[in-house]
Amino acid sequence: MKEKNFEKITEKDSLYDHLEQMSIRELLININNEDKKVPFAVEKAIPQIESLVNQVVVKLQKGGRLFYIGAGTSGRLGILDASECPPTFGVEDDLVIGMIAGGDIAIRKAVEEAEDSLTQGWQDLLAQNFSERDVLVGIAASGTTPYVVSTIKKAREIGAITGCITMNPDSPLEQAAEYPICVVVGPEFVTGSSRMKAGTAQKLVLNMISTSSLIKLGRVKGNKMVDMQLTNAKLVDRGTKMIMNQTGLAYDKAEKLLLKTGSVRLALKEFYK
Repeated sequence: MKEKNFEKITEKDSLYDHLEQMSIRELLININNEDKKVPFAVEKAIPQIESLVNQVVVKLQKGGRLFYIGAGTSGRLGILDASECPPTFGVEDDLVIGMIAGGDIAIRKAVEEAEDSLTQGWQDLLAQNFSERDVLVGIAASGTTPYVVSTIKKAREIGAITGCITMNPDSPLEQAAEYPICVVVGPEFVTGSSRMKAGTAQKLVLNMISTSSLIKLGRVKGNKMVDMQLTNAKLVDRGTKMIMNQTGLAYDKAEKLLLKTGSVRLALKEFYK
């Protein structure tokens, strides 16, 4: 696929200068003013997000999985979203998988030149038995990360659904993915620091993809996380109160039923059977 010339908006000069001369209050206000632009940029991309989510839902319903792949901040955000799906929605650990250039060590520490590989991303996917049944979403603010772009191209070649989240229109990544999402947030407050507005936009889009997909897969009832994992006292308390509200049981009885069954969904099923 031919790659067009494009402008890297994420590398354009900040709209602000002499940052070191600003007071702390001025810095905070100006960062916040830039951050305010992000949800409006995401809003413009909702039709693109919808197209990808439609595909994700179909694939997950048929037994496929959702993969995120990225480098640096983008990779970490994908891993964050994927890691929250099991405790929030009670899904298997391997339904949503986040992958980062350089492997797990790169979650905490940058791995030199990992994002420049044209082959490692595909090898990482094959190690997870990736196939045409799955969905791959590449995350790269610049839209040029070789680790991500090359892997999206390879996944598309085998017939898998491919999407992406990028901040630069007409980037190689946007062209490579079948269902691209491009959120134009403009220049960063600190020139080129795409962990800022770009990272915020990526997180918002990832929230939308995973949450809407798993709602459509039946993992939310009403507006409640009825399949959440009971991994701490706070969540046991939350689940107990859900059961109380639905059944009228006293707290101690609702808690006992929850701990016996292991989830709000199963507790309600047990109560109403």
